[in-house]
Amino acid sequence: QAVGWAEDNSMFACVDLHNDHNVHVFNVQGGNLVMSDKGGPDRIMDVKWSQQPGSKRFATAGIKHLYFWDGSNAGYKKKGLFGSNEMTSMSCVAWDNEGFAYSGGSNSRIYKWEDRSCAGTIKAHEKGFICTIKWQNGTLYSGGKDGNVVLTRTSDFQVQTKIDFGTLIRAIDFNGTDMVVGLRSGTIIHCDGQGANRKEIMHSHNNGEVWGLDFDAEGCVYTSADDNQVITWDPSKRQKKNAFQVTDRREKSRRGGASTLSKLPDSQCSRAVAVNNDDIAVAGNDGAVMIKDRSNGVEKHLMKDSTEWIEVMRYSPDGQKLAVGSHDNKIYIYDVANGYSNCGTLKGHNSYITNLDWAADGSYIRSNCGAYELLFFKMDDCSQDPSGRSNTTGTVWATETAKFSWNVEGIFPSGTDGTHINGVNGSKNGMLIAAGDDFGLVQLYRNPARDGAHPRSYRGHSEHVTRVGFAQDDQ
Repeated sequence: QAVGWAEDNSMFACVDLHNDHNVHVFNVQGGNLVMSDKGGPDRIMDVKWSQQPGSKRFATAGIKHLYFWDGSNAGYKKKGLFGSNEMTSMSCVAWDNEGFAYSGGSNSRIYKWEDRSCAGTIKAHEKGFICTIKWQNGTLYSGGKDGNVVLTRTSDFQVQTKIDFGTLIRAIDFNGTDMVVGLRSGTIIHCDGQGANRKEIMHSHNNGEVWGLDFDAEGCVYTSADDNQVITWDPSKRQKKNAFQVTDRREKSRRGGASTLSKLPDSQCSRAVAVNNDDIAVAGNDGAVMIKDRSNGVEKHLMKDSTEWIEVMRYSPDGQKLAVGSHDNKIYIYDVANGYSNCGTLKGHNSYITNLDWAADGSYIRSNCGAYELLFFKMDDCSQDPSGRSNTTGTVWATETAKFSWNVEGIFPSGTDGTHINGVNGSKNGMLIAAGDDFGLVQLYRNPARDGAHPRSYRGHSEHVTRVGFAQDDQ
C-alpha cells in the first residue's frame, strides 16, 4: 500500500493490504525484518521517515489518523494528537530536517506536528484533499485536488505562492533544483522549483481502459481509450506525438453499453481506431463512428448505423472500404470514396463481433464473435458463405487477428474459455502470432500455434492486455 525509505537509506518501511494494515520495517544491508506491528483497522495512505540526520522516526498517514513510529524502537507507536484542531483523514505526510512532520488533510489544510501533537494548521489549498507533500530546502511543496502546487515556508508556516497545473496533482519530487510533477491525467511535467520552464516528459491515457490500437505506414502508433483521447505515439522516441479528443458530443449508447470505470458519456469513450492515409476512424461506445483527420482530429464524417458499441474496425487492403464490427452482431461496410456511405451489412453472427480480417485481395471478410463463431462473407454481394472455410483454403489474409481459427487453436491456456484471450495479431511476415491475455501477459507463438504450442511470455502490463500489434517492419 505504501513504502518509505529512511533518510540514510539504511531502513525502509512498508504497509501491506491486510485488514490490520500491518507496518513492516526492514534493514536494507542485512535484508532482515526489524519490526512489524498492526497499523490499525483504517487504511494507511502514506509512510515517510524523518529527514533529521540520525533519526529513525517515521509516520504513517491514513483515514482519520496519523501514527508516529521509531525504527530503532519496536515498541514505539504513538497516535497523533489533534488537540483543538479538526480531525480529518490524511493522504500524505512529509518531514523536515529539524524533526517536524507535516501532513496533508482531506480538508485542504496542512497540519504541522511536533513530537506527536499538532502544532497548528494552515489552509493551503482552495478545495479538496491534499494528495502529496514534499519538503525541500525549507519549503513544503504540496499538491492538491485543486490542481495547484502550493509552496509553504516552514520557518514561519506561511504560504509563499501557488502554481497552477490544471488538474489533480498526484506526486512531486526533486533532483537538485529541478522539480517533476505527476498529474492524474498521466502526464509528468519537468520544471524548476517555481513551475517555470515546463517540459512534458510523459503523457498517457488516464481513465478507464485502453483498447483502440492501430499503425500508420510511417510506423506511428494510434490508441484510443475511455478518457476521450486519441493519441499518436512515436515508438522510436517512446513519446506522444499528437493527441485529440474523441468527440465533444455527450450521448449514451442506444442499447447495451461497454463496461468501464470511466464516468464520461459513452460517446466520449472509444474502443477501436483504424488508420487509412490521412483518415482515422474512431469508434465511440455509443455506436457512432467518426472519420477524422489523423493530424488534427477534425471530424469529416459521422456514421450512426450501429446500435451498440464497437470493438473492431478495419480498412480494406486497398483503402476503399471500412468494415465496422459492432456489438449489435453486425458488420457494417462503408465506401470511402463515396463519402463513407453504407454500402452493405454483414449478418449471420449470433453474438457481438470481436475481430475481423480482410482477404488480401478484398474478396472476403472472416470474423469472430462472442459465441466463438468463425464466419466468412463474400464482399461482392456482402453475403455469408456457408462453405467459406473450405472456399478460402488458399486465401491470403491481409491481417491475422482471428481468435478462433485453425492456426491459433493452441493459444488458449488449459482451463480457460475464449474470453481470456483479448487480442491476437500475426506478424507481417507470417512467422509469429502474438496474443494478449487476462493475466497481463503478451504471449509470442510460432505460426501456426496448434494444440500444445509453447509461447514465450512477456510481462510488462499490470492488468489485462486488450490489444496487440506488430510494427510495419515486425521489429
